[in-house]
Amino acid sequence: MELNRDNINKIRGLIVFTIVGVVAGINYQRLFALLGSWVSMISPFLMGGAMAFILNVPMRAIETRTPVRKTGRFKRPLSLVLAITLVVGILGLVIFVVGPELVGTLMSLQKSIPVFFEEIQRQAEDLFSRYPGIVEYIAGVNIDWEQTGKDVMGFLTSGAGTMLASTVNAAVSIVSGVAGFFIGFVFAVYVLLQKETLKRQAKRLCRAYLPERAYGKVLKTAALSERTFSNFLAGQCMEAVILGAMFFVTLVLLRLPYALLIGVLIAFTALIPIFGAFVGCAVGTFLILMTDPVQALIFLVVFQILQQIEGNLIYPHVVGGSVGLPSIWVLVAVTVGGSAMGIVGMLVFIPLCSVLYALLREAVSARLAGKKSRDVRPKAPAKPARSGGKGKGMS
Repeated sequence: MELNRDNINKIRGLIVFTIVGVVAGINYQRLFALLGSWVSMISPFLMGGAMAFILNVPMRAIETRTPVRKTGRFKRPLSLVLAITLVVGILGLVIFVVGPELVGTLMSLQKSIPVFFEEIQRQAEDLFSRYPGIVEYIAGVNIDWEQTGKDVMGFLTSGAGTMLASTVNAAVSIVSGVAGFFIGFVFAVYVLLQKETLKRQAKRLCRAYLPERAYGKVLKTAALSERTFSNFLAGQCMEAVILGAMFFVTLVLLRLPYALLIGVLIAFTALIPIFGAFVGCAVGTFLILMTDPVQALIFLVVFQILQQIEGNLIYPHVVGGSVGLPSIWVLVAVTVGGSAMGIVGMLVFIPLCSVLYALLREAVSARLAGKKSRDVRPKAPAKPARSGGKGKGMS
């Protein structure tokens, strides 16, 4: 290989890359700690970016339907205010509707829980009367109450300082979380008001430092990602509303208690893809169990039926159709994302896999089109054979 300037620069870059890789591999724990500290520093801005992306969906819909002549230069701030009002109004309406139901539920639980435990006590006494051997076994268990009391007092004495420190840390975390939320909200408002300017600056930055071909691919991928994530958000909200309505109507038809509360709760928890409704199932089962165990069993059966319908039919078609991802890959994305990153992975992996699926489909189509064009390319005609002198003589 000739040692010209280009080759020397390539060798130098390879050496630097190898040294950086080796150092990072040896000190990977410090590197992860440093990355974690950086992420915690910019977490309010990441939260603000997420809020801006969510608010941009209703804001864009409002802005496109708002006439320019009547609003003028106040079109963007008015659309932003209306979008924030819409989101807060939906949350307030849910609280206003569910609040009285929740208060009534807690009041009924206050009356039903003692009855429930009295019933358990009565059944336990009946069990002990039938099987006296259980009482003898319990009476034969020796417990050193003096040592147990000393252990409890020692735990309380040593744990008082830890509990106080945990309380202080929790208070600091709450204050920092509230402060981070407001910083993120202000950042989101700024991003939404200046999104065209920020988009133009990002394009100029990419065009200045990227090759023309890579610049086009980056713009195309960014547009595809934004469209896919917006459609996913809309599809997820639609699916949650459908599931909550299904549970509400079914519980009302079967005359099970807490129909409205359980329907709204399942609709909110269903924002977590596929597995979120199980949280609502656990709470709903507990609420109905305090009223009637048989109805709680019926609710579990109904939940399993509706969950199968939702998970295998409604969710893959509604959310998968909104992001352009086949149903089978929606299930794979949710499973892999949940295993890798928990709830956040479930929310992110579906649109992310949709973007990768669209890019892979486009690349495969282009490659197959190239192969097909090469296969059908016409071949050069064969040259005619020359006639020899022997043929002339025979003619």
